[in-house]
Amino acid sequence: MANLEFQVYNTMTKQKEIFKPKEPGKVGMYICGITAYDYSHIGHARVYVAFDVLYRYLLYLGLEVNYVRNFTDVDDKIIRRANELGEDPISLSGRFSQEFLKDMDDLGCLRPTQEPRVSEHMDQIRAMIAQIIENDCAYTVDGDVYFSVDKFPDYGRLSGRKLEDNRAGERVAIDSRKRNPADFALWKAAKPGEPSWDSPWGPGRPGWHIECSAMSAHYLTSSFDIHGGGMDLIFPHHENEIAQSCAACLSSKVGYWMHNGFVTQNNEKMSKSLGNFFTIREVTKQYHPLALRYFLMSTHYRSPVNYSISQLDNASFEVLTLYRALHNCEVALSPFQKENLTDVAAQNAQTARITPAAQKCIDRLRSDFEAKMADDLHVVDILNGALKESLTFINSSLGLLKKKQKQQQKQPSPIQSLVRVEKEVKKILGVLGLLSSNTCSEILQQLKEKALMRAGLKEEDVLLMIEERATARKEKDFLRGDQIRDQLYSKGIYPEDEGTKLRLGFLGAEERSNWTSCTSLSDRPAGRGDLQLGSCLRIES
Repeated sequence: MANLEFQVYNTMTKQKEIFKPKEPGKVGMYICGITAYDYSHIGHARVYVAFDVLYRYLLYLGLEVNYVRNFTDVDDKIIRRANELGEDPISLSGRFSQEFLKDMDDLGCLRPTQEPRVSEHMDQIRAMIAQIIENDCAYTVDGDVYFSVDKFPDYGRLSGRKLEDNRAGERVAIDSRKRNPADFALWKAAKPGEPSWDSPWGPGRPGWHIECSAMSAHYLTSSFDIHGGGMDLIFPHHENEIAQSCAACLSSKVGYWMHNGFVTQNNEKMSKSLGNFFTIREVTKQYHPLALRYFLMSTHYRSPVNYSISQLDNASFEVLTLYRALHNCEVALSPFQKENLTDVAAQNAQTARITPAAQKCIDRLRSDFEAKMADDLHVVDILNGALKESLTFINSSLGLLKKKQKQQQKQPSPIQSLVRVEKEVKKILGVLGLLSSNTCSEILQQLKEKALMRAGLKEEDVLLMIEERATARKEKDFLRGDQIRDQLYSKGIYPEDEGTKLRLGFLGAEERSNWTSCTSLSDRPAGRGDLQLGSCLRIES
């Protein structure tokens, strides 16, 4: 695996480059973490799902990864929120750090190798500031320490900004004591009611930017492979990190700077400052976490992904389709695997004969996965390409297997073919973080519960409506049957005419309004077709 040429887009050089770790076989990766003062929103989820995919893929390539992701637990926003709630800032931040980890677990993100907190690394921060001062790249004013951007000629090389065009740092007001308005704080003098630590410049706390430079150097040395985060961090945060890191150590270097695109709503960046954000918890209350993860992966990580209910509905449908196929495959293969448990051939399933179609499916999935991932992690192309083709193969093979069972024909070829394709699909899903530790049946049950919740219905209510509709149709009261059907349609539910089987498809509000405003079925928009709509699932009584 490690011989694959993996290309990544480097923000520093503005082009894709072949990834070559500084030390063969090992990767040092630092991803900027959250400022923990509230529940995390789906913009945060985008960042950490994107880099979780990168982390998993590097492991897939056989590389040893030291993945560091920090918690900012000392910050102006944390202090303000703590004062509002009458809580200790470090305690408040610790609480929301734990809530963040719960969200990441729900989204299937692997825990990083290291998760340092600012409050626990004051020694490293003070030492780096002292080194920057000694190298004449920072100055002190009344207990504050500022980095002098004029002393770093390459300032702006990551963002492409010219120094004269830069404004002061986003998190602080312009200070007339600065030698240059673009100078930024490395250390802030203590203020009444704020947490502080002793330092050679007086009691205080670190500025925002210095923490990541100090902690990345501590865990990964001053020269490491990957530094990443959201695009909003390119300036000023990462630009300032480069300046202060190089000022502290001339050999400081990051091999590849990687940044993910924003989550937008109505093509505007989603953020707390704009008030147009949704927390991860708010979304996962209505949608399965796997659906949110799928949605966030449905656009290339460097592109913006536009948040909408219909997009989440589509993601729910895709996850349902995926897990239904896997569940049906497990159920269909279970009796054969039990029968052949002691059979030598079954124990050597990898070498067992499979159909040419199955081999073609496996080869296509594997080659598509490796080619797309190696090209700067084009996950969406995998989801919409060979993975869907593999699910189609599984479903068609299940139909063939069922037909052979009815004809009492038990041939190893279709069984082993399914086993091998299923295994390959699960392997790919594992790298993408879409393979849950829960069983397929548990995932399907959770998807059903979320879908009914969104519709504001209970399962028993839906089944009663289906039964009433079936009775009306049996008594040739088609008007009443159509009325019940339309009631279900208004909730985004699509009943089938096969006994008591039901398929639910949930639309966005605008699409549902367009549908229900039509006076007859023939007038209703064809849309994407029932099988392509939202969170479809089947309830049987």
